[in-house]
Amino acid sequence: MGAMAEPSADVSSDGVAKRLVVGIAGGTGSGKSTLARRLARRIGQDRCVLVSQDNYYKDLGHLGLQARARVNFDHPDSIDSELLIAQVAKLKAGEPVVSPRYDFARHARAAGGIDLEPRDVILVEGILVLVWPALAAHMDVKIFVDAPDDIRLLRRMRRDIADRGRDLESVLGQYQETVRPMHDEFVGPSRRRADLIVPGEGDNQIIVKFLSAALRALQLHD
Repeated sequence: MGAMAEPSADVSSDGVAKRLVVGIAGGTGSGKSTLARRLARRIGQDRCVLVSQDNYYKDLGHLGLQARARVNFDHPDSIDSELLIAQVAKLKAGEPVVSPRYDFARHARAAGGIDLEPRDVILVEGILVLVWPALAAHMDVKIFVDAPDDIRLLRRMRRDIADRGRDLESVLGQYQETVRPMHDEFVGPSRRRADLIVPGEGDNQIIVKFLSAALRALQLHD
């Protein structure tokens, strides 16, 4: 039996497609980014745009490298939340935006930006995206990805060493000094805003299928 064709997005009486903003939060290494990417692929790039909180870190290019490394990147103040909220609002209203691009090796914004086009589903992913009430207010669905602390730490270690050129001592030091305290103060409590809490362990393909189907149904019948 062939695969069923996915229904197209519903349209309102004025001919404008209904857009859904979906927030996907969770602690570092929880699996939220993996879930967001897989969900985006499942929905399709013609119907979905992915907005990553990681691109909205404030530019620290005016500081020396040592000063940049001392910044608490896990605190909400490290993010240009006003720009993030404004651009999500524009995408929901059907306007294209150019998001910043961040270079984690230099702790500064990279040259150029990322062109984001409004789509039927707007995925907003990051550890803090449920922290700001003004951003959460734009979301139609709020998801929190949960995983045990030891699993999250191991994943963070692998990522920062392999992808961001960090050494083990610096990763563990940052986790103890800022990552874990900020998780306990901001990220963990933000799960109270979530409509759905999903596990970040194991294969999440079933969750991806369930969410993509649920979002189609919500678009068509809400």
